[in-house]
Amino acid sequence: MKNNENKLSMDTLASLCKRRGFIFQSSEIYGGINGFWDYGPLGCELKRNVRETWWKNIVQNRENVVGLDASIIMHPKVWEASGHVGGFQDPMQTCQICKKHLRADQVWEGIKESAWFGSLVRAIEGVPDTNEVTFTGPSLLRWAIRDGKKLAPGLALVRNPQVTLSWLAEKANTTDTVNISCIDLIRHVATEQLAQTGLQTPCPHCGGPLTEPRQFNLMFETYVGAIKSEDHKTYLRPETAQGIFAQFGNVLATSRQKIPFGIAQIGKAFRNEINPRNYTFRSREFEQMELEFFVKPGTDQQWHEYWVEERMKWYQSIGLPAESLQKYVYKKEELAHYASACVDIMYNFPFGMQELEGIAARGDFDLSRHQQFSGKSMEYFNQETNEKFVPHVVEPSAGVDRIVLALLCNAYKEEWLGKDNQVLPAEPGKQPPEGFEARTVMRFHPKIAPVKVAVFPLLKNKPELVEKARGVFDTLQKWYPSFWDVAGAIGRRYRRQDEIGTPFCVTIDFDTLTNNTVTIRERDSMKQERIEISKLADKIHETLA
Repeated sequence: MKNNENKLSMDTLASLCKRRGFIFQSSEIYGGINGFWDYGPLGCELKRNVRETWWKNIVQNRENVVGLDASIIMHPKVWEASGHVGGFQDPMQTCQICKKHLRADQVWEGIKESAWFGSLVRAIEGVPDTNEVTFTGPSLLRWAIRDGKKLAPGLALVRNPQVTLSWLAEKANTTDTVNISCIDLIRHVATEQLAQTGLQTPCPHCGGPLTEPRQFNLMFETYVGAIKSEDHKTYLRPETAQGIFAQFGNVLATSRQKIPFGIAQIGKAFRNEINPRNYTFRSREFEQMELEFFVKPGTDQQWHEYWVEERMKWYQSIGLPAESLQKYVYKKEELAHYASACVDIMYNFPFGMQELEGIAARGDFDLSRHQQFSGKSMEYFNQETNEKFVPHVVEPSAGVDRIVLALLCNAYKEEWLGKDNQVLPAEPGKQPPEGFEARTVMRFHPKIAPVKVAVFPLLKNKPELVEKARGVFDTLQKWYPSFWDVAGAIGRRYRRQDEIGTPFCVTIDFDTLTNNTVTIRERDSMKQERIEISKLADKIHETLA
């Protein structure tokens, strides 16, 4: 089932993430800061597992990929050469009433998702916004003077409904109805005097008029040294890739690699997003996993196709199902001027299909630009063929935070459990049937689950059980992230581990003292079996391979 079909609320997910220690709002005790997030004890383990799985797949399992850890702040000419100083911009609009800033290319999407737009659609009989339908003046008037005042006080229809309704009636040559699509209606009612002001775009937050779009550079500026002047200005990196390109020559000389080969990097990047949104999906500080794979000119297509398929397989290997993933192939007119191909790997979030990773064939643009701006050669010499050329590059670039969010969305399940572990899907807003209880479970793939195993002594007031359980815990903790819990009934402890996605729970009981076996319980099936303590590590390891 796709995530937006099971109606997972991002507020529900965010609540669990805070309650269980996955993700916290940054600087929360001071009211928070928009676009920045802190990962708690479980969140940082989940992120670490994503990074390590990616690094093992991209670097450790390949002979022709090496790593780099470049600095966050680099010489400002790096960003001139890359084109970020002059071209890394988004169009921004500002609401003239509530003063909120918005990306111009996301405004209409925001309007469709806004509370006031949904309320208006429902007020006029819940018609879809794509159809030509008949709206009655009285319905619009009632909405404007009731719900509209609370939800969209800046909307022209609300501020001056008679003017707008008169215009609509005049347009339709009637006092009662007008045929118009819902979105077109909003475009028209956004202005009080259509003839004088033209069509205006309303603010998704309050309905007020927006300014004309203006360009906004997304890079965070900073200054190096004691003097704050233009000569000392530089930037927090908006991507990790340019550090790789700038160090291409040094890595090539020291790693003894030959084309084709890659340089991989994981690190923080910063973009001063106009409108951070969708929880951690679009943030101002985020982490990237990027590979720059350098190839001989003319082989771009085959390597691009190779990396698209490799990356699709990796996402499925960490637990994202194929039916929730999609490849978006860029049309020719959508490509950057230097790119010959680009594919986005998309995931079906509760808020729609969105990009996890882009895989682009970037030609020799990046190395050639740095060669031009630095005056240093970025050419590769093939001794076997006596050829010299600037390599082309294929770039798979993934967002760690977006992948973590996708894993959280995909893992989250609400169920009703009956006797003998009978499972029913939970129905939102309803209580479980008689004989059933509710369970929230995070079905992480064992490879990326923050905690692999939890250990419980059956009773905390029996020293012999606690001592034996402690020995099992200490042994497992050397190999896997483990959790120790003695509080509450075993069923309650199971539920706590289900909610953080722990694949296995191990209980030490009185039989353990006589035959050295324990009960191991599996998270998804909830099946339990007795197993010798000496075989526990192998049992867990099988699921992580």
